[in-house]
Amino acid sequence: MKNPWKDSIYRQREELARMLREPLAELAAQCGAAWGDREKLDEILLQGFSGIPYCTYLYVVDTDGIQICDNVSRAGLLPEHYGRDRSQRPYMKEAVPSWGFLLSDAYISLIAQRPSLTALQVIRSDDSTLGYLGADFDLRDLPVTSELYEESGHWRQIKGDPAIRGTVFQQTRTESPMDRTLPLTFTILEELLTERGVFQCQIHFSSSQATIWVIDDPFRYRILDSDALSDPDICLVYPPRLYPDDALIPQEDVARILETLRALRMADETIYLRTASINIFNGMISLTFSCDGSHYMRYDEFLHKDLSFWFGTAA
Repeated sequence: MKNPWKDSIYRQREELARMLREPLAELAAQCGAAWGDREKLDEILLQGFSGIPYCTYLYVVDTDGIQICDNVSRAGLLPEHYGRDRSQRPYMKEAVPSWGFLLSDAYISLIAQRPSLTALQVIRSDDSTLGYLGADFDLRDLPVTSELYEESGHWRQIKGDPAIRGTVFQQTRTESPMDRTLPLTFTILEELLTERGVFQCQIHFSSSQATIWVIDDPFRYRILDSDALSDPDICLVYPPRLYPDDALIPQEDVARILETLRALRMADETIYLRTASINIFNGMISLTFSCDGSHYMRYDEFLHKDLSFWFGTAA
């Protein structure tokens, strides 16, 4: 399955490469004419620094990765980097394409210990490669040129702790306080989700609690313990709110989703639901079972799965 965040990274890198390729190529051509002259290279990089957008450092290395000039930064020259061996840095281990420009994968910088990336431009003399012009970038300084990706709605299954999976058949579900009041608890949660502005709910069956997020205060979560989840008065705390028009989960399906979660919790004494979450805006249901396996799927796909999908035909 294709990850949407990888597509977003690709588009971001493509735009950055477009901005950097031409000015770095022009500066590299000037460096080729001054090859071997440390002071001249420093002067060229100082003059050209402002033409490389968002750059943190400029420098030149030979084909062995040894720096042959000073670092150039916004503050000027940093001579302590002269002679530095960069050959083992991540960007020096990537293959530079035949057209002579490389935008490296992101890495953690040695000095600042921050996510960074480097652009390398080949410096040539006639047909021979002299070395590389390097331009370092702190990811904090780079603009975000692509829109934030949307989470995929495709079913995903993620395996958890192997130690838990290896002993799953040695355990049995222990009845929790929530288990004893599930019909009442889920009636309260349905009210909160459909009528009281709760848009995300994470249910912890074994510890008998739910974590909720409300539209009126979306950046903070609230924890409802077993007492709150068995007391309908808790609904008075949250003012009535119209069900959002842009919610992907239809209001009438919330009760069906909760009922299906109850069935998954009670269907088997060995393989049972431990936690589940509902988000009405992205339309996703997440499930974590006693075997520590997690599932993420769209609400409509979730509602079409019967117990035999989760537990086999014996269910």
